Amino acid sequence: MAKKAYPLRINQDVLAALQRWADDDLRSVNQQIEYVLRDALVKAGRVKIVQKVITEVEELK
Repeated sequence: MAKKAYPLRINQDVLAALQRWADDDLRSVNQQIEYVLRDALVKAGRVKIVQKVITEVEELK
């Protein structure tokens, strides 16, 4: 799956909190942001859980 770079403006305090969370989960901040966004999409019904699983499996290739 191809990834696209996207510039992100983010509040310094939010970024610091994401960094701490990412460190706790042994992820990069970028991976943590993607995880949070993906989880929010599933919870909002914007993507199906099946799509989420397929996305995660494809990233392992």
